[in-house]
Amino acid sequence: MDYTFNSIKCDLKDNIMLVTINRPEVMNALNDEVFNELETAFTRMRDDKEIKVVVITGAGEKSFAAGTDITNMAKFPLVEARRFAGEIVFGGQQAIANYPRPVIAAINGFCFGGGCEIAMCCDIRVASEKAKFGQLEINVGIIPGGGGTQRLQRLIGIGLTKEMIYTGQIIDGKRAYEIGLVNHLIPHDQVLAKAMEIAATISSKSGFILELAKSAINKGSDVDLETGLKTEIELFAECFATQDQKEGMAAFIEKRKANFTL
Repeated sequence: MDYTFNSIKCDLKDNIMLVTINRPEVMNALNDEVFNELETAFTRMRDDKEIKVVVITGAGEKSFAAGTDITNMAKFPLVEARRFAGEIVFGGQQAIANYPRPVIAAINGFCFGGGCEIAMCCDIRVASEKAKFGQLEINVGIIPGGGGTQRLQRLIGIGLTKEMIYTGQIIDGKRAYEIGLVNHLIPHDQVLAKAMEIAATISSKSGFILELAKSAINKGSDVDLETGLKTEIELFAECFATQDQKEGMAAFIEKRKANFTL
């Protein structure tokens, strides 16, 4: 599988794919190429069963992704703005959000606008103590167009979402951790290591069972509780059609480490 790109780097080791947004000269600002390459990479990774976990980070020491490239958007007419948000941005972000196995964001600095939206597409967010977050679009006369008004409220609640988006203010990593925007707040030089540590723990599990777990959680988050519980029951039962379920339970009974194969 070819994972060679211009604006992102992909490195696979021990079933973990590290994806790096690689535009450090512009603080990893997001443009058409980045979104298109993210969509292509995550689409290819769906069929690559060697990958159990993906970690996304930004190149350099200062920025995860400092938003969508304003120079790229400044002169958009209405039709082009709709195409950019509805096709380019949506395509890249949904490829991440819908990737069937776990995705971890290692947030090593600025995480603004579209960068924050990409982080929110991930399942787990690990942030540097130096990280800064914000949906800053209101400051340049627009609203978020890549899920900021939708995913943010599902993570931190509607009141805090409105405050962040209406004010366009920046919050630090400590505040992001307090409100539940990130899972872990880590010393700056340990962020990627912590993300990879979590990824290694996850990658020791069955890839197929991870897919079922992610599917149950994601499907349940958008429906009423009873529907979600029924979805969980069906996916729970599906585990018992796999060799990994048999291996996992046999290993537990025999007091040994499971050797998952899916």
